[in-house]
This record gives sequence, C-alpha cells and structure tokens, in this order.
Amino acid sequence: MKKHLLINGDWVKASEYRDLYAPYNGDKLAEVAFANEREINLAIDAADHATKSMAQLTAFQRAQILMKLVELLKGRRHECATIIAKESAKPIKAAIVEVDRTIMTYTFAAEEAKRINGETVPMDAAPGGENRIAYTLRQPLGIIAAITPFNFPMNLVAHKIGPAIAAGNTIILKPASQTPLSSIYLGELLMECGLPPGALNIVTGSGAKIGEKLVTDNRIKAITFTGSPQIGKKIKNQAGLKRVTLELGSNSALLIDKNVNLTDFIGRCVNGSFSFAGQVCISLQRIYIHEEIYDQFVTSFLEETKKLKIGNPLDHTTDISSLISEQDVERSLKWINEAVVAGAQLVIGGQRRANNMLEPTVLLNVPSTEKVSCQEVFAPVVIINKISSMEEGITEVNESKYGLQAGIFTNDLQLALKAADQLEVGGVMINDIPTFRVDHMPYGGVKESGIGKEGIKYAIDEMLETKLVCFRKI
Repeated sequence: MKKHLLINGDWVKASEYRDLYAPYNGDKLAEVAFANEREINLAIDAADHATKSMAQLTAFQRAQILMKLVELLKGRRHECATIIAKESAKPIKAAIVEVDRTIMTYTFAAEEAKRINGETVPMDAAPGGENRIAYTLRQPLGIIAAITPFNFPMNLVAHKIGPAIAAGNTIILKPASQTPLSSIYLGELLMECGLPPGALNIVTGSGAKIGEKLVTDNRIKAITFTGSPQIGKKIKNQAGLKRVTLELGSNSALLIDKNVNLTDFIGRCVNGSFSFAGQVCISLQRIYIHEEIYDQFVTSFLEETKKLKIGNPLDHTTDISSLISEQDVERSLKWINEAVVAGAQLVIGGQRRANNMLEPTVLLNVPSTEKVSCQEVFAPVVIINKISSMEEGITEVNESKYGLQAGIFTNDLQLALKAADQLEVGGVMINDIPTFRVDHMPYGGVKESGIGKEGIKYAIDEMLETKLVCFRKI
C-alpha cells in the first residue's frame, strides 16, 4: 500500500516511494513517499497560506478540533497501538500505553488552548509611563516545523502537533523514516476533525533533505526537534533567528542511598532500564548505588531482569523486542565488548538474538570513560556502579555531557534537597527513576540534552509571540 504526502488537506502522490519494513521480522509494511524539493516547497506553501485561517480560529474552535481527535483516538486505540508495534517493534502492551498517553497529551492541548492569555502591564511603574494603559496579546508564530524520532512515533508527535494547533499555528511534520505510519494515520484522523486545509502537512523521506529545507526557509518561524545532539547542533547553527526547541541525548542516572528498602522499587528500576529495549530518551542507563547495599541490589536486579520475556512485539506477554535496526544491535554489542575489555563485568545479557533483538544487559563497575557510560546507548543496556557516598554519586552523575533527568532514592530529606539543587539536569525525580514522565510536566534538559521545554503548556509558550498594546489617555 502506498502512503502519500499530506499537503494542503489532500494526499498527494510523490515522485518517488521507498519500501518500509518491520524491524522485528522484515515484513514489508508499506511504500512510503520520499519527498523531493518541489514537494517540500508545496508543503511550505500550503502551511504559509493556511496561517491566516488558523489564526482566525477561536480558542474554543481549536480546542474542539483537538477534542474531536481525542474521541477518534479513543475509538481506535488498539488500531493505533498495532501500527506502533509493527513499525517500531514496540511491544504491544507498551504501544497501548503510548496511545493512552497520546490521548492525554491531546486532551491537555485542548484544555490549554483555552488558557492562552496575556496580562496588563502597569505602565505608571516607570517615570513617563503615567496616563497609559497597556496589555499583552499572545499570538501564533506562523509555521512550526516538527521533526520527530522513532521511539514514540505517536506521543512525541502529539507533543509537537498538539501545542502548535492549540496556539493557532500551522505545522509541517517530518516523522522518523522508520515510523511514518503513525503520523500518516494521525493525519487521516485530523482531516476528519475540521482542521483547515494546509494547517497540518506531512512530508516523509530523507531527513537530511527535508530537515535542511525546513530549517533554512525563512517562512518557517520555529523548529521543534527530538533526536541526536549532532543533528540538533546542526539545526541550531542553521536556524538563524527562528525559535528552536531541541530535545536531544541522555544517559540518565539513578542514585540509591543506603537507607532505602530495595523491594519497594527494584521492579521500577528494571522497567526503567529495559522498557522498549532501552530506546527511550530518559531510559535508566546508569545506576550508582551505595556500597553497603550494592550486592543485595545487584542480586535482586538480576532476578527481576531474568523474568523479562523477549519476543514478538504483537504478543501481549512480550516485554522486549527488536531494536530499531541491525546497525543499532551491532553498535550496542561493540560498546558492550569495549567495556568488558576495559574491565567491566558482564553479568547478564550481551547476546544477540534473531530478528534484531538484544538480550537485556547488565554491566558492573564500568569505567566512566566507556561509551556505555558516557554516551547514549539507546539499547537494553544498564551499568551498575558502586559508590561510597551520595556526594560521590552526584559527582558521577554530573560528569556526563548530558542532563535530561536524574533520579535518587533516599529517606534523607536533606540529601534529597541537596541532590535537587546540585544535579545538573532538567528534572530531578526524588524516590523515583529518571524514566518517569507525565505529559503536562515541563520536560527538557541542560548541557547537550537540549534547549527549551516540552510539556503542553510550556511548548505552547515556545510557539507564541507576545505583542504589547499601549493606550495613552488624552
């Protein structure tokens, strides 16, 4: 089945198509449009033309469009999850959770569409400002270009499209090459919801070609991107005066103090490490645990890890399935082997299985210079290192070039406050894993983890312009 480009409210045939295959078993899923420069320009033209009609929609109308989408998604929950599972190899039970989160994300967007407001400004607070009344307006920027990754092909798209619609902008969406079907299906649903033609355009194909055109075209007012730091830096350098929101890499860490009850959270740690085969931006990659409970923790962690089932993503009992590509399996194995050569202890996993699957892998006492520690592994690999104090652990966490989220388990309130203050990350989870996220909270990192914030209210702020209106009394 051919999947076309969504341009100006119509599904437009492309000049070229590429086959899309399932990561798990190699089944052909679709023939997907591979946009050329002319077709990308058509999408930008359509989005530009639609800015007036989108800006004229009332807050109520924008909220209604988003709530219609919510109702459609609720009615097609399993169908959406099946698409995600097939194109990304995400286990179906995790895909269902993603669909439920997507529904919640669009619900938040509909609610926030009604809360966009300006404020009055006390002009007489400054000499010369007397006899004036002023207020601010929050107005849409125009065209938002959204570039999304494979790992949450429906919900991370929602975190860009939902705020853009809520704020009254138009959107050009470039989904990940491996997972375009979720976005295309979303486009079909939104066309049923009364969105003006051209308000959402979906272009699939070469990330380099489409991305460069979107980043450099002056009609586009903002770029929102989730992906690698390398591409993020390139976007930032090319974007000029455009607004840029970047959610980039991470190697999220967890600190565990000696005064905690391990049975309360071992399961969460295992889930945070291996959910969707570790292909999560805030996957738990580094665990630093106090030496007094280190052996007990490792034993319990391995026992829980052994319970995980590896297999077909469409099987409701599967916990871990394929990595997104064979190249990612090869890279991960290489990093694991390099760590072992450097002195790390491989205690479970580290083996390839059929269909691009990698066994959940645990490495102990890994040098901080190894790639599995200092880079983003994006695979079912976690390191567990022993520390003698929480102060040492905070230093270890902060050595990373990334800073998205971190967690700490402790019963010491002063230590929790100290960690919250000193950890160099965008979010600190006290008595939880760094993989925790709900979809309305502010979400974004520091250092090479990016700039700007997602979370619906905060993303909307990134997509609005503030205009001052001032009256002088005469």
